[in-house]
Amino acid sequence: MGRRALAWLDRLENGVMATLALALVLGAATQVVLRLFDYGLIWLDPMLRVLVMWLAMFGALAAARHDRHINLDALTRMLSGNALRAARAATFLFTAGICLVLARASWGLVALDRESGTMIVDGVPAWWTQLVLPAGFVLLALRFCFRAFAKPPMPPEPGSAGGPA
Repeated sequence: MGRRALAWLDRLENGVMATLALALVLGAATQVVLRLFDYGLIWLDPMLRVLVMWLAMFGALAAARHDRHINLDALTRMLSGNALRAARAATFLFTAGICLVLARASWGLVALDRESGTMIVDGVPAWWTQLVLPAGFVLLALRFCFRAFAKPPMPPEPGSAGGPA
C-alpha cells in the first residue's frame, strides 16, 4: 500500500507541475498578445510570479524525488558501500536541516505579509500564495530525511544516458 500511495503522490505532483507550467505559458502568452494591442491584464503579472514560485517549489520536490537535485558528487563517486551510505545520510540530513531553517524563515515571510495585509491582487492576500514556501520546504526536509536512509541508486553504466561516455 505504501508504494501505491507514493506512486499516487508522484502522479499528483506531476499533474500539479504540468498544470502550473501550462497556466504559466498560457498566461504569459496572453499577456504578450494583449500588449501587442496596447492592453494588458493588471493582475496577470503578479499571478505569473506566483506561478513561477509554485512551479519552482514543485520542481524542487520532483528533483529530490529522483535524486536529480543539485549536488556535488565528486566525493560520492569515490565511495562505495557503507562509506557511501554514511556520506549520503550525512548530506541528506544536513540538507533536511537547511530546508527546515528555510521553512521557518519562509513562515516568517508569510506571517509578515499576513500582518501587513499585503494583497497580490484585489481580494487575494499575498500570504495565501506564499504558503507553498514553508509547506514545500517541510516536504523537502521530509523527502531528504527519507532519502538519507534509502539505498543509494545504482550508478549509470558508462556510455548510457547520464553516465560518462
